[in-house]
Amino acid sequence: MLNLILFGPPGAGKGTQSENIIAKYKLIHLSTGDLLRSEIQAGSELGLKAKTLMDQGILVPDEVVIGMIDNKLKEHRNAAGFIFDGFPRTVKQSEALDQLLASYDESISVMIALVVDDNELLARLLNRGKTSGRPDDQNEELISKRIQEYNSKTKPVADYYQEQGKFVAIDGIGEIDFIFEEINKAISQVTVK
Repeated sequence: MLNLILFGPPGAGKGTQSENIIAKYKLIHLSTGDLLRSEIQAGSELGLKAKTLMDQGILVPDEVVIGMIDNKLKEHRNAAGFIFDGFPRTVKQSEALDQLLASYDESISVMIALVVDDNELLARLLNRGKTSGRPDDQNEELISKRIQEYNSKTKPVADYYQEQGKFVAIDGIGEIDFIFEEINKAISQVTVK
C-alpha cells in the first residue's frame, strides 16, 4: 500500500497536486478539510463544533480527526493506498496516525512537502477567495493567522518524518506539470524499495 502525506501550508497547491496523484496512483483521498466541510454542510454536531473553531482559525481536536480517518480506513480496506491531505498537522497527530496505521499493519510511505513562501501563499489564497467563495480565503487577517498557525505548529511534523527518512521537499512555485513530475520522482523512490 502507498500511504502518502501531501504537506504544505494553505495555498501551497495540495488540492491540485492531490488530484493528479489520485488519478495516477488510484489512492483514496483523505482530506480533513473536505471531511470537515462535509460535516459542516450536513449540519452535524461535529460539523457545527468544527465550524466554530475553523471560523476562529483554530484547529479541530485530534481525536475527532483521527476518528474520521479511522472510519475511512475501515471503509476502504482494499485500497491501493491513501493520500493524507491537511493531516497530520502536529507531531502528536503524526504519532496518532502512525499508531492508527500500525493497527492495520501499514505505515506512511513518504511525506511530500510543497514549499511556498508566505507572500505567495497570501496572494494565492486571496485570489482563491475571489473565485471559490470560501470565506476563510477572503480575510487577509484570517489567512495570515492560518499561515502563522501552520508555521508554528505544523513545520515540526516535517522534522518528525525526516527523522524516519520519509520526508521530501518540493518547490511548490512553478508549472503544475513540472511540480507533479517532481512528486512522481519522490514517489518512485519509495515504490522501488
